[in-house]
Amino acid sequence: MDAILARSRQLKQDLVDFVLDAEGELATALEQYSAEQLARSQQPDQHQQALVVDRFVIEGRVGTQTPIDLFLAATSDLSASDRQLLQSWQRSFIGLFAVTKSLPDGLELMNWLTAKLYTVKPNDPATLEEMQRFRLGEILLTQIAPIAEEVWTFTAPLKVMGNLGKPKLAVAIGNFKQNYKESLYSDAPELLEEAWRSVEHYHQDFVDFFGSDAITLPGYQLGKKIVEFQDVLTKKQLAKAGIDESKSLADLAAEAGMDEAEIEAAAEAMGADAKTVSTMLKSKETAAKMVAPKIDLPPELKKAEVVTVLAHPRWGQMFLPTYTQMESVLQADDWQSVPGAAKLVGKYLDDPAINAFVWQRLATGYPDSLETVLRSLLERPDFNLKKDLEPLLEQHKKPLQPDLPEIASVPIHLHDLFQEALKEVSKSRPKDKDGQKPKKGFQR
Repeated sequence: MDAILARSRQLKQDLVDFVLDAEGELATALEQYSAEQLARSQQPDQHQQALVVDRFVIEGRVGTQTPIDLFLAATSDLSASDRQLLQSWQRSFIGLFAVTKSLPDGLELMNWLTAKLYTVKPNDPATLEEMQRFRLGEILLTQIAPIAEEVWTFTAPLKVMGNLGKPKLAVAIGNFKQNYKESLYSDAPELLEEAWRSVEHYHQDFVDFFGSDAITLPGYQLGKKIVEFQDVLTKKQLAKAGIDESKSLADLAAEAGMDEAEIEAAAEAMGADAKTVSTMLKSKETAAKMVAPKIDLPPELKKAEVVTVLAHPRWGQMFLPTYTQMESVLQADDWQSVPGAAKLVGKYLDDPAINAFVWQRLATGYPDSLETVLRSLLERPDFNLKKDLEPLLEQHKKPLQPDLPEIASVPIHLHDLFQEALKEVSKSRPKDKDGQKPKKGFQR
C-alpha cells in the first residue's frame, strides 16, 4: 500500500504539471473552467481557488475527452498499473466529509451528502501528520480518488472546518450545494436520479394545479395561488406520510415531541407553515426521500403588476415580472419603437436569473422577431438563431443544461439533519418578556 500511495502522489503531480504546462485547447478549457467555477462565488476563498486545477483534472472537458484521457494519450512510458490507476481517478469527487474513525495510517470518512463511508489514506507525510489532530466528527472539504479496492486517497488540499453543530453543519451543506453543484451526489447516482425525478413530480403537480406550464397573473393574485398550491402539496405530503390532516397542530406537535411554540418558531425560521414543519418532524418515511418544498414569493414579486411563471420538468420554475414586456418587444412591428426595448433585451442577456430555458422558450415562440432583434442589437446582420443562439448564451454565461433546481428532494439523512438543526435553533432562541420566543429568521 505504501508503494501505491507514493506512486499515486507522483502520478498526481505529473498529471497536474501536464495540465498547467499545456497549450491550445487544454489551456483554454482550464481557463474557461476556472472562470466559471470562481464566478459562482462572489468571494471565493483560497481553498476554492486552490481546488480549481484538482477539480478540472477530473471534471474538465476538452471536447469529448478529459484531461486524464489526454495525459494517458500523451504519456507513452506509463505501466499498465499506472494507466489503470489513472483511469480509476475518473471516479474522483469533491465532498463534505465527517471523520467517523481514526486509523493508524488514515481515516474513515462519511460523505455528508450521500452518507457513504470511505477509507482514506494520505499519500504524503505532511497530511498524515495533520490528520493525527483530527477529532471524530471533524468536517473536511476535499477531493478523494480511489487507489485500490475500497481504499481512497486525498487528491486536493483539505479545508478543515471543525466539529460543527447541526445548525452550522446545515449551513455548510447549503454552501456546498451552492458552490459545488456538479458534485452533490457524485458517488450516488441513484440519489441524483431520485432528486431529478422529484423535480419532474413537482412540475407535474404545478401543471395539474395551474392547468399550464406557463401562467401570467398579477403579483398579489399569484401570491395567493401559490399559497393554495402549497396547501395542496402539504395535503399530499400528509397523506403520503399517513398523517391525519384533520389533526390539530397541538396533536401533531405532541407526536413530534415539541410544543406548539417550538413548531411555530421552527416554521418561522424556515419560512414554512407550522403544519408543514410538524409533518416534517413526525414523518420518517424512507421511500419518498423528499419534503414538499416551500414556495414564497419575495415582496417585490407580490407587488409586481404581472408575473409570468414558466415551468419545466428539469429547469424548475422561473418567476419573471418582465416576460410580458419582452413578448411585447417581440410582437411589435418595429421593436425599437418600444420604450426601453434595447435595455430589456440586454438585461435578458446579462441577468443570470434569465436562464437558457427562458431564451429557448422565446426562440420557439418568436423565432423570426427574436432573430431580427438580436441582429440589430448585437450589430450582427448575419446572426442565425438556430446556429448562433446557443453560443451567444454560453458567451453570456448561461449554461445550456440545468443545474438541479432548489425544489429537488434531498436524501432523508439530510432532511433529518435539517429537522434537528431547526429544533436546536428553536430551543436556543431567547424568549421575550411575554415568554414567547421572538420570531426572527434562521440564525447561524
